[in-house]
Amino acid sequence: MSEGKPTPNLLGNSTSPYLRQHADNPVAWQEWGDSALAEAAQRDVPILLSVGYAACHWCHVMAHESFENDVVAAQMNRDFVCVKVDREERPDIDAIYMNATVAMTGQGGWPMTSFLTPTGEPFYCGTYFPVTARGGMPSFPQIMSAVTDAWVHRRDEIDEMGRRVRDHVHANSSALPVADVDLDDRLLDHIVATSLGDEDRAAGGFGGAPKFPPSALLEGLLRASERNGDTAALDAVHRTCVAMARGGIYDQLAGGFARYSVDNDWVVPHFEKMLYDNAQLIRAYAHLARRTGDAFARRITTETVEFLRRDLGVRGGFASSLDADADGVEGSTYVWSPQQLVDVLGPDDGPWAAGVFGVTEAGTFEHGTSTLQLRRDADDADRLASVRSRLLAARAQRPQPARDDKVVTAWNAMAVTALAEAGATLGRTDWIDLAARCARALLDTHLVDGTLRRSSLDGHVGAPVAALDDHAALVTALLTLHQVTGETSWCDEGLAILDAAIELFSDDAEPGAWYDATGNDLMTRPRDPVDGATPAGASLMAEALLAASALAKFGPANRYAELLDQTLARSIVLLAKMPRSAGHWLAVAVARLHGPLQIAVAQSHRSAGELATSARAMAPGGAIVVAGERDSIPLLHGRGPIDGADAAYVCRGTVCDLPVTDRDALAAAIG
Repeated sequence: MSEGKPTPNLLGNSTSPYLRQHADNPVAWQEWGDSALAEAAQRDVPILLSVGYAACHWCHVMAHESFENDVVAAQMNRDFVCVKVDREERPDIDAIYMNATVAMTGQGGWPMTSFLTPTGEPFYCGTYFPVTARGGMPSFPQIMSAVTDAWVHRRDEIDEMGRRVRDHVHANSSALPVADVDLDDRLLDHIVATSLGDEDRAAGGFGGAPKFPPSALLEGLLRASERNGDTAALDAVHRTCVAMARGGIYDQLAGGFARYSVDNDWVVPHFEKMLYDNAQLIRAYAHLARRTGDAFARRITTETVEFLRRDLGVRGGFASSLDADADGVEGSTYVWSPQQLVDVLGPDDGPWAAGVFGVTEAGTFEHGTSTLQLRRDADDADRLASVRSRLLAARAQRPQPARDDKVVTAWNAMAVTALAEAGATLGRTDWIDLAARCARALLDTHLVDGTLRRSSLDGHVGAPVAALDDHAALVTALLTLHQVTGETSWCDEGLAILDAAIELFSDDAEPGAWYDATGNDLMTRPRDPVDGATPAGASLMAEALLAASALAKFGPANRYAELLDQTLARSIVLLAKMPRSAGHWLAVAVARLHGPLQIAVAQSHRSAGELATSARAMAPGGAIVVAGERDSIPLLHGRGPIDGADAAYVCRGTVCDLPVTDRDALAAAIG
């Protein structure tokens, strides 16, 4: 093993706040790249790869215990090339080595700690390691010593393990097969029934603890419920949305959802708040409010939009997350004891608020504190509003969670789509304006010489190229803005990015299969078609192709439709076998199978736009709604007003109804 001098810590100029958190560590961290691999080869030492993200509680714990420890850092620097990766900035790296970690240990999570050969092959993987041995878990220094011993004395075993894991990762990156059955109503009925079979009807949600918001599945079930008036699917969505929004996973004072609940009843969250969760949930709650007229769903939509605007708004869009910790203590910003309520609200309102919010002497969290829940509406709405306002002001004086100001393309694009759809659905033009500002900032900052980038910080774009999910989500966002504003420039920019994505990520050998990343500096090109906390890149691509197939000109539209059908054909296996992990696939499949529904409103030059506004408010998720003058866009080719009145042309796929000119007739045509 060479005694070459390690590179000093190089994270200070990173565009990732997570990496910057480690810039002052005594560890000689550097970012992933050819130079790190070359240094490992030159020094003949393994790479120690640590992957995490800014809002991760256990990432902070391991950092404080080990990476800020001079003795531990000296061992890391002596025996390894140390590489830090922000999983949100490089999801491709995270995907590959998480796959390896799960294969080796049976579970994954963050922080992820992997030991690699200088060619990037993993031979030992884990997650959090304590600085001292405890609970049967070896210490991090012990792990490093064992790895070093094996590297020096049993290199053949390490090389063999690296080859085996590499082969496993390659195998897991193969394309889904094309199903031998068609996507039809019978299959959709099976998918919905299987999903509903996993519902927790008492507590809401699907499956048991820990419970994550099933954001994509909620949207899929909502669309399925509109397909044939399926009240069972709609009821399940309503139960879950109400349970989450009344539980501790929802911030009852400031709005916005935490990442997941550690318990079955949505009481105690893992307190980090992620942009991607809240963007998807805005979409689901807005569509639920449109479908049912439910004032509660509308309120949660409004409060969550305000959370995005107030707490995540940054230059160039929305920040990635709020930390789980404040001053190193998880959840301390959000929890209350009965006495703390009295101290802020006084002897009358304090006990009343404790009853309303479920704050008890025993507590629902730690040290006699409770998360706030609102299991039923208060008997005095004005009193509740006053209590919430005073508690929020008092909470602002507490230590606040850190914010990761990194602007991620895919997550911001999801927010754009959600804000634009919610604004059109619920009549909030200010939300549409907010979506448009975010989209323009993304295009101005993240699109560099025709190449889309993954993220930026304070207006400075990062080096990593955008992944499939970034491209696809941004296409959908731009095409959505085109529909709700009527501005054709959004459509033109969206289709240009879609064409670039097809060129970058399509698998020429497997039509309809997509790579998640360019993979230029990795041992394989990752792809994972499963919808997780965020939709899979491939299912987002299907959504983008769905919209493009209806909005583009005839020739390109046919190409997009063909690619869409090839993509959906590969999703059928996943939909049939793992429907809860294919919620976004379900949403796209429903829209495709039943059209997609297209509503083109031909307007006169004197139009006030009332019929178009009604169409946008009534259209189900996945529908395409456009408005403009005759021949202004492809869907209005040869279509004009009727006797001077605006006319709506409603089509499903290639089958169109007669045009209608009033709201009631339009509602009947939409069905």
